[in-house]
Amino acid sequence: MLGLPKGSLEESTISLFAKAGWKISTSSRSYKPSINDAELDGRFVRGQEVSRYVEHGFFDCGLCGHDWVLENESDVVEVCDLIYSRGSNKKSSWVLCVPESSPIKKPEQLAGKRVATELVGTVRRYFAQKGVKVDVEFSWGATEVKVPDLVDAIVDLTETGNSIRANKLRIIDTLLETNTKFIANKKSWANPAKRKKIETIALLLRGALEAESKVGLKMNLPKASLKAVVKALPALRNPTISQLSTPKWIALETIIDESVVREIIPQLKALGAEGIVEYPLNKVVY
Repeated sequence: MLGLPKGSLEESTISLFAKAGWKISTSSRSYKPSINDAELDGRFVRGQEVSRYVEHGFFDCGLCGHDWVLENESDVVEVCDLIYSRGSNKKSSWVLCVPESSPIKKPEQLAGKRVATELVGTVRRYFAQKGVKVDVEFSWGATEVKVPDLVDAIVDLTETGNSIRANKLRIIDTLLETNTKFIANKKSWANPAKRKKIETIALLLRGALEAESKVGLKMNLPKASLKAVVKALPALRNPTISQLSTPKWIALETIIDESVVREIIPQLKALGAEGIVEYPLNKVVY
C-alpha cells in the first residue's frame, strides 16, 4: 500500500513514477488511483499526513516532505531522498521572515511576539531550543500577507525566494531544509517481500530522477580521432566504443549532463564526428 501526496506534488509525483515504469491513473475527484502493477495499491492524501499513515501502518511506504516527517515526529524508515518538487529539482527551506521595514534582526528579538506558520510544532520546538517565548499560531495559507498587520513574523516554505521578495519580507533565519523522502513503515521494512518491493521502487525512482539532468549521446568517429576527442572533451568519460564495419571508424556512445551538450556537439563536429544523435533518458541506474 503506497501513500501518494495530494496537492502541489501530485502531478510531478505521477510524472516521476511514469518515468520509473509505473503508470498511475486517477480522476480529479478520486483519491484511489489505478496503478499498472498488481503488487501495488495506493491512496492520495495530503502530503502533511502521509508520514502519520505510514507510521501507523495504513501505508507500507509513501512519499512526503522531510519537513512533515519532523513536524509529525513520525517514527518511520527513511528509505531515500527524492529531490524534486512542483517546479524544480531543488531543496526547499522553511525560513523565518519579518517585514523589510521591521527593526527585528534576529530570532531572539521576537520574544513576546506572534509568529504564523503551517509548521507549528517544528516552530515551537525551534523557539523553545533558543529559550525564546513566542506565540506561534497556525496559518491556513497566504501566510506572507499576514505581516505586519496580523502577526510580527512568519515561518514559511520557499524554494526560490521569489514570494518572499515579492511580499517585501526579509529572512532572518532558516529553520530547516527539506525535500521529498521515500519512507516506509518499520514492520513493512522488516518483511522481506515488502522490503524487496520498496527497495525496487526506490531504485527506479532514483534512476528516473538521475536521468532528468542527463542525455545520451552517440556518434560515428574516425578511430584516429578518439584520443583527441576524449582529451578535448573530458565530459565524455568512460564512453562505450564499438567497431564499425569500416575499419577506420568507430561508434562512440556516452551519457552526459544535458547542460553541456550545446558546447560539446560543435566541438565533436570539428573533431570529425558524424551522425551525432542526442536522445532523452528515462532512467540512469548506477
